[in-house]
Amino acid sequence: MGRHNKATTSKLRRNSVIAVTGLVPVGLVAAAATTAGAASKSILGIHRTAETADAEAAAGTGAGNPKAIQSVAPVADLMTAPEPAAAPAPKAAPEPEPAAPAVRQQGPLGIPAVNFAAYQNAERILAAENPGCGMYWTLLAGIGRVESGHANGGRAADDGNLFEPVIGLPLDGSLRGQATIRDTDGGALDGDTVYDRAVGPMQFIPTTWNQYAGDGNGDGVADPQNLFDSTLTTAKYLCDGGLDMRNVAQATKAIHRYNNSMAYVANVLAWSAAYSTGIEPSPVDLPRIH
Repeated sequence: MGRHNKATTSKLRRNSVIAVTGLVPVGLVAAAATTAGAASKSILGIHRTAETADAEAAAGTGAGNPKAIQSVAPVADLMTAPEPAAAPAPKAAPEPEPAAPAVRQQGPLGIPAVNFAAYQNAERILAAENPGCGMYWTLLAGIGRVESGHANGGRAADDGNLFEPVIGLPLDGSLRGQATIRDTDGGALDGDTVYDRAVGPMQFIPTTWNQYAGDGNGDGVADPQNLFDSTLTTAKYLCDGGLDMRNVAQATKAIHRYNNSMAYVANVLAWSAAYSTGIEPSPVDLPRIH
């Protein structure tokens, strides 16, 4: 753009008013017109004197120069332009939903799912720790069926802890064929400080439990009132002495040691065979246990 001559005072004031009208409210423009020597720069906070006005005119930078007027426009834009909207905060990534617990399968002939899992778990552990025993889960299920009806129908949480403890009668010799066993654990396991009682779904005498106790669910505690722990302990006890459960004679010996009754042995083996085949045992295969 070409250079312009110095504008007259009247034009200067008129141009100054035009320049600032778009920048500030009308009230400020009127006040500027009545202020001696005031121009757009004084309104913007830049004070001009008569001496600096002449110098600006000579240099072509005064308020009367179109270039100077145009140079105010960007300032006006900065003053009047709306602030940019703040960018929306990024949304936090949704937390992954917890995996659904695995659904346990019910065992044959109505074995509750948690009991079925405990029997199979003990078989897996013994296969790794004592493969020579040949432990199989149906034998453990037979004992669980005879001893407590699979913990009273699987009344246990998923981790194997029973909802209500299973505790047998006091071993005071009052029943036919019952041994008399005075308290050996101070009532710690059975709550009885006079006589011992069988504890848990697999019915262990406290001294036997303390000798063979196993942690079947891996929580660091061996608890006779836990299905996984008591089933693993049963498997360890049956295998003691190098017995092989694949041998019928040795399996019979192990079960008889568990409970000194041949009727008991017959019931356990009958239910074990039933769980293997899916066929209910006949009454003749289930003699009464005294």
